[in-house]
Amino acid sequence: MSITFVTGTSTGVGKTVTTAALASVLTGSGSVAVCKPAQTGLLPGEPGDIADVVRLAGAVTTVELARYPEPLAPDTAARRAGMPLLRCGEVVESVRELAAKHDHVLVEGAGGVLVRLGEGGFTLADVAAGVRDAGVGEVAAVVVVDPALGALNHAELTVRALRSAGVRCAGLVIGAWPGEPDLAMRCNLDDLPAVTGVPVIGRLPEGAGAMGRAEFAAEARRRCAPGLAAHSSRSTQPRPESRASVRPPVRDAISPASAPDPAAGTATVIAASAPPGPTP
Repeated sequence: MSITFVTGTSTGVGKTVTTAALASVLTGSGSVAVCKPAQTGLLPGEPGDIADVVRLAGAVTTVELARYPEPLAPDTAARRAGMPLLRCGEVVESVRELAAKHDHVLVEGAGGVLVRLGEGGFTLADVAAGVRDAGVGEVAAVVVVDPALGALNHAELTVRALRSAGVRCAGLVIGAWPGEPDLAMRCNLDDLPAVTGVPVIGRLPEGAGAMGRAEFAAEARRRCAPGLAAHSSRSTQPRPESRASVRPPVRDAISPASAPDPAAGTATVIAASAPPGPTP
């Protein structure tokens, strides 16, 4: 059983399309659940990232834990809306419950890896570390990257943050590769593995999110399956810096460089913490 956290180097880099592509590929080897801890920028009933995953990937179980109306970082959006903040423990427990019933669990973050998701400023890296410490399965992260100029710095910082949390980074996915990449993009594709120390395991074509399900599934298999297969052959995880049950938010501990379609799936929204948007 695998638990994969999908984060990005920023907002709008293709996390949801990548999550859908991974889900589409993984359905070929067992049941898949997708968890979206916090959706922002949408009102109750409006289709969010989870709906896009179901539209593109089909038969997957989905859970959304909280929804806030303004398109902001989740903790900011919660405070401004006067709504309850997510707690790290409840997100870890939700992932653990999904992992008990499915072969693969994907957890899509909001924005970058150090975006604050809720109470105490916890981040997606903290959730991944908590799930790892719970010992419920193999935990890894995938970083979605915008290939444009700046990608090297953003990707390296993100991978460092994951390493600081003791979370293995399985690789990078280019969320939207254009038909005519510029010079910086072509160079970045070669340099990303060198500066981050992890491979590029997928490269989705620009506009993939607008494809029909069958076309998307074929592209996902072609673009991501070989990289996923290579990474899943690994089982070694980095030694965590600490096994303490209570740890400071990862944002404070970056280390220096080291090496609705109901016919298709089960869409379960575990309630938004209160009333009332796309996620940063």
